[in-house]
Amino acid sequence: MNLKNKVIVITGASSGIGKALAIEFANRGANLVLGARHYVNLCTIAQNIETHQKVKAVAVQCDVTVEQDCAMLIKQAVLTFGRVDVLINNAGISMRALFKDVDLKVLKSLMDVNFWGTVYCTKYALPEISKTKGSIVGVSSIAGYKGLPGRAGYSASKYAMNGFLDALRVENLKTGVHVMVACPGFTASNIRNTALDKSGKQQGESTLEENKMMTSEQVATIIANGVENRSRTLIMTTQGKLTVFLSKFFPAFLDRQVYKVFAKERNALLR
Repeated sequence: MNLKNKVIVITGASSGIGKALAIEFANRGANLVLGARHYVNLCTIAQNIETHQKVKAVAVQCDVTVEQDCAMLIKQAVLTFGRVDVLINNAGISMRALFKDVDLKVLKSLMDVNFWGTVYCTKYALPEISKTKGSIVGVSSIAGYKGLPGRAGYSASKYAMNGFLDALRVENLKTGVHVMVACPGFTASNIRNTALDKSGKQQGESTLEENKMMTSEQVATIIANGVENRSRTLIMTTQGKLTVFLSKFFPAFLDRQVYKVFAKERNALLR
């Protein structure tokens, strides 16, 4: 797919990977419909893109946990541009708490954003993307292949996203709709700062070494290339590829290795 003049809808576009995706797709000549809850930030990003990249960018206030917001996001794309070529389901939140300690409302919040947000947006975008034989993308995680300690709700939501998109891909084998799952490794963004603790409050600081992670810009480049190439799955790091391999063939060994890694994080939940 040549992205020039294509219409791309991105959720969670006000920061992190979503913002980087908006800039990357704009650099490739695409027009954008950007959705997020933080409308002021979103408008600033859209204005900067229109000024510097010379493409059209529309900001739409959207909470992906609200079905009607998702419907309006897609409706605005069609009203403005008359079409939708690509939907990037990027909006997401994380958590950090052991399951035995966590309030169940935290898990529900993660499912509402990460899973149901993807379902809602995809439901309303699919009829339009079917017309253009475009792409539906889910920004997932290695946590969708291997459950991570202290992130039970996050892993569950990403497993659910992966299963949903996998089924959608099979349903659309004959329609021309492309479905892609993108799984970054740990990425330097604000997702860990805004991760929910056991009571549902943002933890406020990362417990991992952000300076050793992929950048949001690197992730955005890989995803944009994947859309152009109509890739099926993107596992973006060597560590991620090794995790997927070990989960299939040496799952008990992988359990022990994952435990060791998370037992070393700052203020570790595991001992």
